[in-house]
Amino acid sequence: MSFDVIVIGAGAAGLVAAAEAAGRGRRTLLLEKNRRAGVKILMSGGTRCNLTQATDKWGIIRAYGEQGNFLHSALAALSPADLVKLVEDEGVATKVEETGKIFPVSNRATDILDALLRRLAHSGAELALAEPVLRIERIEDAFRVVTGSRELTAPRVIVTVGGQSYPGSGTSGDGYAWAAALGHTIVPPRPALVPLTTSATWVRELSGITIPDVGLRLILSNEPQAEALDSRRGSLLFTHFGLSGPVVLDISRTVTTLSDPAAADVICDFLPNTSSQQLDEELKRAFAADGKRPVAAIVSERLPRRLVDTILALAKAPAALRGAECSKAVRAALVGALKNTAIPITGTRGFGKAEVTAGGVALNEIDSRSMQSKLVPGLYFAGEILDLDGPIGGYNFQAAFSTGVLAGRSV
Repeated sequence: MSFDVIVIGAGAAGLVAAAEAAGRGRRTLLLEKNRRAGVKILMSGGTRCNLTQATDKWGIIRAYGEQGNFLHSALAALSPADLVKLVEDEGVATKVEETGKIFPVSNRATDILDALLRRLAHSGAELALAEPVLRIERIEDAFRVVTGSRELTAPRVIVTVGGQSYPGSGTSGDGYAWAAALGHTIVPPRPALVPLTTSATWVRELSGITIPDVGLRLILSNEPQAEALDSRRGSLLFTHFGLSGPVVLDISRTVTTLSDPAAADVICDFLPNTSSQQLDEELKRAFAADGKRPVAAIVSERLPRRLVDTILALAKAPAALRGAECSKAVRAALVGALKNTAIPITGTRGFGKAEVTAGGVALNEIDSRSMQSKLVPGLYFAGEILDLDGPIGGYNFQAAFSTGVLAGRSV
C-alpha cells in the first residue's frame, strides 16, 4: 500500500504532524502500536495534561538552554498561544495556573486528546491503531515501512515515536534503532524529569508530606564548598523511596548527567524566602517572646510538624526544647538544618517513572527549519525522539507539538 506520508507514533507530535500533512492534501497514514492514540497525553500532568506554559516562544527557547536555538522555526510554526488556540478551536477551554502551567479548564487530559483526534479526523488522515512498526527501509527514492501485518511505502516518513520514558505507554525506544540503521547518531538516552532515590531513612519516614516552596542545590558530596551543579526552586514531595515533586524532577535532569549519581547530594532550603541571618533573628525574637512554648510548635507555624520534628533531630536539639532554653549554638544548628540540609542521592527511579527522555537523535543531523534529516532525504523526526528535553511545566509538550506541526507542514 502506498501513501504520500507515513507518520509513525500517534502521540503529541504525531497527531499534529499527521493532521498538518493531510490538511495540505497529502495522503497520510498515522501508525500507532497501542490500541489507542495519545496514551502518554492521558497520563500527563496527573491525568490533567499540562499542555504548555504561559509564555512566548522566547520563554520556551530560554528554558531549553543550549538546545533552545533548535526550536526557533518550530515555535514560529506553533507558538504557545497558537497551541492554546488550536485546542480551543476544537472546543476545549484552557486556564493558566499560578505556576504558569496551562491546563484544560475541565482538568481532563481526555479532552485534549479528543480535540487532537477530532482535528486529525477533519484533516482526512488515516489512523491505524494496534499496528506496531517492525522496521523502516530506504528503497530508491522512497521508504518501505514494515508492520506486523503489512508492508507500506511512502516517499516521506515522519518518526514521532517518543523516547524511552514511561515504557508502559508504548515509548520503548523503538525509533532509536530505526534512526541508527538509517545512519543517524543517537545521543545516549537517559531519564529526565524523574524522581530521586535516597538512603536517608528520615526522608522516607516523611513520605506523603509536600512542601510548596523549597530551594534545592545539587552538589558533589566530596566537594561541599564547590559551586552547585544546579539549583532549582519549587514544590517538593517526600516519598517512600526518596524525593519527588516539580523541583526534584527539574533538578533530576542534571543528576542523570552524572556518571555516578550516588556521588551527589541535594541541599534543601526549606525556607527559601528568608536568609539565614534573617531566620536567626526571627527565631531569636520568637523564642524570647514566648519562652515557655516548645521550639517545635513555634517553627511549625512555617512548616509541617513532622518535618519540624525531623529538623530538630538533625540539629541535635531536644524534642521538648522550649524557646527560653534554646542557646545561640542550638539556634544556629536549627537554622543550618532549615536552610542547608543535605540529602544523599542514590540514583533515580529510571525510565519507568521518568516523564521525559533526554538524549535521542542528534540535533546537528536534523534541519531545524523543516525537521528533515540532513542525512536521509524524505525522513523527518519530531517530538521526544529528538535530543531535546526541557524543564517541567509544559515545555516538553510544547516542543513536541511545535516540531510535529513543522514536520507536517514540511512534507
